[in-house]
Amino acid sequence: MRRMAGINFQCQSAPVIPSPEALMPQLTVLAGFSLVALGMVLTPGPNMVYLISRSLCQGRTAGLISLGGVALGFFFYVACASLGITALVFAVPVAYDALKIAGALYLLYLAWNAVKPGGRSPFEVRQLKPDSPRKLFLMGLTTNLLNPKAAVLYLSLLPQFVDPAQGSVLGQSLILGCTQICISMTVNSLIIVTAGAIASFLATRPTWMRIQRWVMGTMLAGLAVRMAAAPR
Repeated sequence: MRRMAGINFQCQSAPVIPSPEALMPQLTVLAGFSLVALGMVLTPGPNMVYLISRSLCQGRTAGLISLGGVALGFFFYVACASLGITALVFAVPVAYDALKIAGALYLLYLAWNAVKPGGRSPFEVRQLKPDSPRKLFLMGLTTNLLNPKAAVLYLSLLPQFVDPAQGSVLGQSLILGCTQICISMTVNSLIIVTAGAIASFLATRPTWMRIQRWVMGTMLAGLAVRMAAAPR
């Protein structure tokens, strides 16, 4: 501060704007997180089952529209995890238990449809009444939001790859979350495109079709039990 002609002048420094590099995780961290995200999306779950069944019933376009709803669900969880809202949900036992039970019941419903007498494989082509694009999108969104695995993953996984010393925690969280979404959308898009070829293979091999149904049903039931029994 200096005084001139009875007037005080104070030098103020310009505000510091973080550079884009300060918001980015390190490349090694980003690569490690990408591998974990790839392993996660390759694990069968309700999202994969729904996208495959809808693609076979109504075509690739319907599957891709449903995938848009799934993507919106991922963005919702990324935003919640990044802003710390998800932590509040899990701090309230009733909210977490309701989400967990709803997801487990949905998995059991899918498992029963796979193994019940007269049931069909998710890869079996069926003639169903086409759903509107709006319903396809909302069903994809609902399928993802009813999967507490996504919320748990973002709450427990993201903090392990965020380094406060590297820069903005919010920026790193958003970048990592968007990376996971890009990987998930790429892999699921490939699954939607190739679902028809898998269905054709199984259509000429009834034994493989039955085996696939029971394997899928057992896997979904196991996921439901594990989800319901998971501690908070």
